[in-house]
Amino acid sequence: MEKVSNQQIVDAGLADWRKLAQALHARFAIPDYVVAAKFLTAVAQAAESASHHPDLKLTYGVVDVSLCTHQNGLWVTQKDIELARTISAIARGHGLEPQPTAVTQLELALDTANEDGISAFWAVLLTGTADSRIHDSVFDPTGRVPGLWFQGSPDDEGREPPRQRWHFDLWLAPEVVDDRIAAAVAAGGTVVDESGTPAFTVLADPDGNRVCLCTSTGRD
Repeated sequence: MEKVSNQQIVDAGLADWRKLAQALHARFAIPDYVVAAKFLTAVAQAAESASHHPDLKLTYGVVDVSLCTHQNGLWVTQKDIELARTISAIARGHGLEPQPTAVTQLELALDTANEDGISAFWAVLLTGTADSRIHDSVFDPTGRVPGLWFQGSPDDEGREPPRQRWHFDLWLAPEVVDDRIAAAVAAGGTVVDESGTPAFTVLADPDGNRVCLCTSTGRD
């Protein structure tokens, strides 16, 4: 199926869901594990009927759900939007409270001028197989480790001091980013670069270590 744009996702009006890096994400608060099990069973049945399978994670107090289509990459398609609506209806039927602004996704980013030379190493190290590379990234299909993407950059030979090569990309719901930035600054951080806002804002901790706060807003 064809990839849908971030604007099409917004226009779909999925109140319980937020688009992060690759997928749609939702979080539902649960009163107990018995109710959660009934919800997960109903979602599993709907997924089998749709021949489309979300990632489901049950932890204390919440169920996290993510949806994307594995087709020449990891994209959101109309099939994901339709199943997201179905899952939201199931959650309402079980009395579960959606918590869309609580969704997050952590990715690792590595600046490199030699993606072809290093990507197999990181794929095998993180996931056990070189087949986990998709485009410019490494993804663990079981979700044990964060995704790693390779950000093309010039070689650092002769550069003093060397650039920071590793950084976090923290994906958040768009409506919580300003508060998170303010809290980080209040905790001693600084805003380094706002030129990419609202798609991403670069922060640094008191030692100068950088992190990007990312949203789907302002992206295709």
